[in-house]
Amino acid sequence: MPNRILLVGASGQVGTACRALAPVGIELLALSHAELDIADAARVAATVDELKPGLIINTAAYTGVDKAETDIGGAQRGNVEGPRHLAAAARAAGARLIHLSTDFVFDGRASTPYEPDAAAAPLGIYGATKAAGEEAIRAELGDQAIILRTAWVYSATGNNFVRTMLRHMARGPVRVVADQVGTPTSATSLAEVIWRIAAEPADSPGGTYHWTDAGVASWYDFAVAIAEEAVAAGLLRAPVEVTPIATSDYPTPARRPAYSVLDKSATLRRFSLAPVHWRVRLRAVMGELARI
Repeated sequence: MPNRILLVGASGQVGTACRALAPVGIELLALSHAELDIADAARVAATVDELKPGLIINTAAYTGVDKAETDIGGAQRGNVEGPRHLAAAARAAGARLIHLSTDFVFDGRASTPYEPDAAAAPLGIYGATKAAGEEAIRAELGDQAIILRTAWVYSATGNNFVRTMLRHMARGPVRVVADQVGTPTSATSLAEVIWRIAAEPADSPGGTYHWTDAGVASWYDFAVAIAEEAVAAGLLRAPVEVTPIATSDYPTPARRPAYSVLDKSATLRRFSLAPVHWRVRLRAVMGELARI
């Protein structure tokens, strides 16, 4: 593992988890969006040239799925231009790059888990810009970069489905979409995998990989589990009714993939990993929330 690592997007969910799990003995240079806007090409180039990291971990992104439908320029800057600038700076510095991407690069029409080489077919601006960001990185770095796609990320901090559900459940029953399927993924789980990948030798090949926790769920299944685990953790005083609804009952500006399950086989083989079931990870996050 390189002695000096630059973590970009350090105040986000995954960036926060990466900081918490940083290996002993490395120099972690953790920069938030306020400290480094990756859409600023000159600033990115100057920062990487000054810090000279052996590895850049990019957890920064424009993640407003619905907002992106109207803020196309913002999504383009955060998800395409920013990754391109980081990749160019990494190439100039001889550094490797680990970049986070998303299940939203797929259209959700599959019925079996998406393999890393499946054709991208995004449904909206967010997914399209994330797919274009991947291509920009590949154009700059080829197999020096590792692109790690994930899905349905949550943690005890930040804006995410778990925290949103807990706020609504504190007020009463909730209605949740039941015809979109994927895998809830703890930011801590993702950070563990990022650090495992970071430990690979500097001359190891890159490529595109997938990581989520184990198992499959609908958003409705996830919400039911949140309600149950919240009661067990003392975050809710009593069980809450969760009613399944169709996507058509809850229209949003951006279309969501109906099926977002990612095939992790290549990741498991290469990095000798064993995923933990999403329900176990959810219970751990509920424990964190109960201690806050």
